Amino acid sequence: MKTIVHIQNLSDGCVNTVFKTLNALDDVSDVRVEAEYGSVTFEYSDPHTIELVTNTLSEIGYPEEGKSNSFSSKVKSYVSCAFSRFIN
Repeated sequence: MKTIVHIQNLSDGCVNTVFKTLNALDDVSDVRVEAEYGSVTFEYSDPHTIELVTNTLSEIGYPEEGKSNSFSSKVKSYVSCAFSRFIN
C-alpha cells in the first residue's frame, strides 16, 4: 500500500534526515520526501507501519500535521537537520 503523511517542521535541509530515518524502518520502501508540500510518501504492507512511521517522525521532531508541535519538537527537527548537514 502507498500513503502520504503530511508533517510539520520540514524544510529543504531536513529532507535527507527524514528520508534516511524512514528507509531504515522495516516494511517501509519507496520513500519520497517533499519539503515543498511538507509530505512524506512511502509504500508499506502492514497496517501497523503507519503508526510506526508517524511515531518515528514525531520522535525526531517532525510530528504529523494536526498533532501537537511543541517547542521541543521544533528544536529536535532543527538539531536533526543540522546534524544531518554536518555529517553529509
